[in-house]
Amino acid sequence: MILLGVNGLEKSFGAEELFSQVNFSVESGEKIGLVGANGCGKTTLFKMITGEETTDGGQITLAKGMKLSYMEQLMQFSGSVYEECLSCFSDLLELEQRIDEINHVLEQEPTPELIERQHQLQEQFFRDGGAEFRSRIKGVLTGLGFSEQEFSAQQLSGGQKTRLMLAKILLSRADLLLLDEPTNHLDIASVEWLERYLKEYHGAFIVISHDRYFLDKVTDKTFAMANESLKSYPGNYTRYLHLKEEEQKTITRNYENTQREIKRIEGIIAQQKQWNRERNIRTAEHKQKSIDRLQENLVVPEEKQKSIRLSFGVDAQGPQEFLTVSGAGKAFGEKRIFQNVSMQVRQKNRVFLLGKNGCGKTTLLKMILGQCSGEGDFVFGSNVSVGYYDQMQSDLPPGKTVLDTLWDAYPTKTKTELCNALAAFLFFGDDVEKSVDVLSGGEKARVLLCRLMLSGANFLLLDEPTNHLDISSREALEEALCCYEGTLFMISHDRYFINRLATKIYELTPDGAMCYDGDYDYYLEKRVQRTPSDEKTEKKNLDYKEAKEKRSAINRAAGKLNRCEEEIALLEQEIETLQQQMEENASDYNKSMELFSECEEKKVQLESLMEEWEQLSQELEMIKS
Repeated sequence: MILLGVNGLEKSFGAEELFSQVNFSVESGEKIGLVGANGCGKTTLFKMITGEETTDGGQITLAKGMKLSYMEQLMQFSGSVYEECLSCFSDLLELEQRIDEINHVLEQEPTPELIERQHQLQEQFFRDGGAEFRSRIKGVLTGLGFSEQEFSAQQLSGGQKTRLMLAKILLSRADLLLLDEPTNHLDIASVEWLERYLKEYHGAFIVISHDRYFLDKVTDKTFAMANESLKSYPGNYTRYLHLKEEEQKTITRNYENTQREIKRIEGIIAQQKQWNRERNIRTAEHKQKSIDRLQENLVVPEEKQKSIRLSFGVDAQGPQEFLTVSGAGKAFGEKRIFQNVSMQVRQKNRVFLLGKNGCGKTTLLKMILGQCSGEGDFVFGSNVSVGYYDQMQSDLPPGKTVLDTLWDAYPTKTKTELCNALAAFLFFGDDVEKSVDVLSGGEKARVLLCRLMLSGANFLLLDEPTNHLDISSREALEEALCCYEGTLFMISHDRYFINRLATKIYELTPDGAMCYDGDYDYYLEKRVQRTPSDEKTEKKNLDYKEAKEKRSAINRAAGKLNRCEEEIALLEQEIETLQQQMEENASDYNKSMELFSECEEKKVQLESLMEEWEQLSQELEMIKS
């Protein structure tokens, strides 16, 4: 069933066209990631779907009776955390009240009619989830990081408001969810819970996110916004990147072939015109029509989206031992946050500090920098120069321009040098004269990163550096930090970013910091191993009947596996044939694109079959064991 249909959608702000001729549909149960650079119109598209923003053209159609829920960015709440979530079940609360009223009357004067009505309402109540909606609320709030003590809270921080809005959206029982950066303000444990929840969610959703790890986990389709248009791709974010790359290769190859053909025909036309006979002129006109047809159907390769360019250099290599933390602890009044924290950071380490929201990661970082008091010793090695990125962006001087912000930090540099540096961070022309007060979060992040890049520091302490950055900027930052010759100490919730860079991870807990010498995958593996398993397996002797049933189960599973393997072999042969045909028809754009689409469909089928094969193999092994 199609829940949402969008046809020919257009939107402009003044002379700037945001997008045009956007077409897509969303069907029941689809899990879609919406990706694109900051400012390309993703949130605007959501607001157009909900009616908050007007369209300049096109049509948006919602299925009749379909329930839509949108995660807004600005939120106002009137009750406690728990009361706000209860409001999502107003129909069940009303039904519950009617049942209580009937029960009260029945105690005084039972009648057959009232008893029948009581049964009807109770059946409806349980059918609609009346037995479990309160436990669902507690489960969602706990999963999103609310403690039992916070259920009654009414004064909420910005992060808590975002999490509460997300909780209400998840509890809304909507057919289609529109989620705008739902992982903001969530720690890693809460993001992992959200991933599990969305995987099992019965309805459809479109999610805007710059968290590549999250997108890969929860989506099976990708909408990519770029160059004022939207295109749909099957599969998660990683799959989309592969398909996009292959598609652009095909388009580029066809474009180059067509350009060569046009050049060849233009040579013929020039020759015919030189001969200047009537027959030659007719031939030239005919050939020109051929060029016109080729140009009319010509698809130009996409221009690469502009992204920041950065490179972190070091003025001095620094010592072997960069930082030693011994016995660090922090308490606010009687509330102890952490204690007994000891850490070692050596030259060229790329260290990440992980932990739940509120466990004190940023506080510990500020203690290391001397910006916050606390217990313990913090010893830097000799010749260590520190560069710091503040996630709150609080060290941007108010009222200053972008250019002056850099000039204050580097007064000996010329305007040309600073403007060239800012251009690498997509600040061009008059952009450098903008006040930092009017910049978006992403623009402020780029100013801070530019200032940090110019520092030449050999020890970078970064607090959530990927916040406010779009995916292409995150990838550029990753590349720069991978090539950085200095030492890194970072706080981040971006698991893709962590996995790409980490050489060591510290997990901060109330009683210390556990060290893991590896990347995020290694951390996950070791964390699971540390969890004690109290479950004990017990071997049982099978009697004759059980043994017979087991043999039958093995035969059935083996048969399914064999059939699956045959289908895989057949699909692989079909894909190979299609790839050969694509090469043979490289000069025919329409044919090659048709073959490309068919080939990609086969690959998706193959991927599904491979997953099925893996599952069947595991089932067979489990039956045999």
